[in-house]
Amino acid sequence: MKGIEVTPEVDIQIDLNVTSYIPEEYIQDANQKIEVYQNIALCKNEEDIQNVIDEIIDRFGNMPKELENLIDIARIKYLAKALSIIKIASVKTAVVFTFEQSQFKVDVVELVKQYGTKIKVSPGVKPRVTLEIGDKHEKQILHQTTEFLKTLPILKEEIQ
Repeated sequence: MKGIEVTPEVDIQIDLNVTSYIPEEYIQDANQKIEVYQNIALCKNEEDIQNVIDEIIDRFGNMPKELENLIDIARIKYLAKALSIIKIASVKTAVVFTFEQSQFKVDVVELVKQYGTKIKVSPGVKPRVTLEIGDKHEKQILHQTTEFLKTLPILKEEIQ
């Protein structure tokens, strides 16, 4: 097609030390399970997440923690995509955020003010920000990762 530039969809790699899946005893039917996985994967914002949560609870009852973790990862994924993050991984008691180089617009000074010694910035071909969480509990990892993405200071565009 002419005139329309299509930006390729970037798949974000999430490798956090959390258990995230739909347990067999929660949804036994394979087709229903695949449908739920697809619905979670298609979430692009908080409204989508809430709709999926409501539908799951309506159909199958209260969610097990593994499924709650999976939904938290879907939330992390859409937040990361908006920030041009291409990978999020657990390393010991820290979480490492890897950015697309050309899209690294983090206000490092503000970031250090907010997090102090809990943060480490590694510039380079693929800039990385390491957040020391100091905890290996799944809920803490997911919560602190989500809050970090929600409050990440972005550089203001220069007014020309």
